[in-house]
Amino acid sequence: MAKFGQNDGRMDLQIKDKLFIVGGAGDGFGKAVTRALVGEGAHVLAVSRTQQKLEILKQEFPEQIDYITGDITSDKVQDIIVGKVGFTGVSGIVVNAGGPPAGGFQEISMNQWDGAWRTVVRWKISFMKKLIPVLLGNGYGRILCIESVSVKQPVDNLILSNALRPAVVGFVKTVAREVASEGVTINILAPGYHQTAAMERLFVKKSEREHISVAEAKTQLEAEIPVGNMGKPEELANMALWLLSPLSRYVTGQTFTHDGGIVKGFFG
Repeated sequence: MAKFGQNDGRMDLQIKDKLFIVGGAGDGFGKAVTRALVGEGAHVLAVSRTQQKLEILKQEFPEQIDYITGDITSDKVQDIIVGKVGFTGVSGIVVNAGGPPAGGFQEISMNQWDGAWRTVVRWKISFMKKLIPVLLGNGYGRILCIESVSVKQPVDNLILSNALRPAVVGFVKTVAREVASEGVTINILAPGYHQTAAMERLFVKKSEREHISVAEAKTQLEAEIPVGNMGKPEELANMALWLLSPLSRYVTGQTFTHDGGIVKGFFG
């Protein structure tokens, strides 16, 4: 059996020795995408608020991972990232961070609405304003935003995500058209229910709201998925690899759900 990262006859994604920036790399989707990238021979500047998790990644892949500890949604950390990568060599960016808190309309305060604007929408605009000029200067780049299935249909008890993540879709669709002729593409992955810490928090919230056990909350949510069970972050990462590679040249401004069939619309 081939070892992790060893060429076993798979498609050459042409990303070996290329540099990628990955937000939220310490856990969940960000970690899975980071591991997938280094498995293909790429280098990753991993960003997370939790240094211990980054150190573990660095120890596992010492030659391929560098890291920055901090909140990628803050202007200060974004400026550190830009200073670190300079103006050459970045092939792709994974725009990813934790989502807003769960809750319905009556539960969510105006302060939480204001905070969600900053952590769901504003920081992505700021980050891309700083890094898209770098990609344009290189004449090449791949940007991939990891959002949520809530951009295709509302998710119960996630009003902040339902309301604000679609704004990111409108932003990405518009900017993608502006930079497409310069070799830069921007796409969105919209995951459904996956085995992540964020999903565990949603189970807890549902159990508290409906006065059922966490196990029952999980069972009920999984029952909504046509394929019968939750996705794995590593499965989403496989899809991300292609979108971050030169092979995806002709795909931009698109939103791809990775949801086990949960979206019911024709264009899910």
